[in-house]
Amino acid sequence: MYEWQRQIQQIVEEIDYCIEGYNDEALTLRRLARKMGYSDFYATRKFKEISGMSFRDYLRQRKLAFALKEVRDKQKSFLDIAFDYGFSSHEAFTRAFKRMYGVSPSEYRREPKPVVLRTRISSFDRYFLGLGEIGMVKSTDDIKTYFVTIPAHKFLYIKNNQSNGYWDFWEKQSRIPGQDCDTISGLLDSIKGKLDDNGGHKPDSSSGQVMAYISDLEGRLCDWGFLRSECYGARLPADYQGKVPEQMRMLDVPEAEYLVFEHGPFNYEQENRSVEEKVEQAMANFDFSNTDYHYDTTPGRVIYFYHDPERFWKYVRPVKK
Repeated sequence: MYEWQRQIQQIVEEIDYCIEGYNDEALTLRRLARKMGYSDFYATRKFKEISGMSFRDYLRQRKLAFALKEVRDKQKSFLDIAFDYGFSSHEAFTRAFKRMYGVSPSEYRREPKPVVLRTRISSFDRYFLGLGEIGMVKSTDDIKTYFVTIPAHKFLYIKNNQSNGYWDFWEKQSRIPGQDCDTISGLLDSIKGKLDDNGGHKPDSSSGQVMAYISDLEGRLCDWGFLRSECYGARLPADYQGKVPEQMRMLDVPEAEYLVFEHGPFNYEQENRSVEEKVEQAMANFDFSNTDYHYDTTPGRVIYFYHDPERFWKYVRPVKK
């Protein structure tokens, strides 16, 4: 089973690669199935069993997610966008777009609003599957620490004041209508101008989505010694005027000083836990005696957590004099 989940994940990554390169001819189940050495029928059945949706539906929704961003961000004609993403005509593209998002491409271009995009599925995650790490390789990299001033900005988010960690957060949020991981990640993916967006296609820090912790008197006492609520969202410019989805909140975050703890790129399957331990230790042992600062746990202050194995593991913690 685990090997199949890994292979489905390879198909998912290949789908995004082909869509991004406008290589529609390569996006057939027959080609992808034969690449793995299986029949179309067997690959189709396993894809739905593992991902929860049919290959055809997933492919259509991912194409529309990529197409929506071109409608939003570029001035390409709708006909060109339709052909680039494998639609037979402008009309076919418009029908599919409106059926998926409730508005036509022209309406969306005139007035973009948050909609739920189909984000890339993650069928294979060793932590989610309870497998842990392979070999538990110890990170040998040092943790960089540095102070930064972060300008005023907005933070669009959902929060849970009782969860303890990423997986527990999303398990609890899944019980709240409209606040499950797929819905929130899809909404955030549709929003233009996220300050931390690095152009990635995964629902993580590479696409501007971040975990965060707000100092909150109604929150849970955490291992860092204060009450906090766990959050998930995206940082936006201070002058952002877009619509706020009804199930989300918007916080104005003032300019402030922060202390950053950063570990560079790491092997997620082998080093994730050891990197986490190393960063946690660095935060616990940081010596403020040679600085004028200490951690700022004033209610409302936000800690940002960036998890992007290809770039870094990073905590950004507010400080004050």
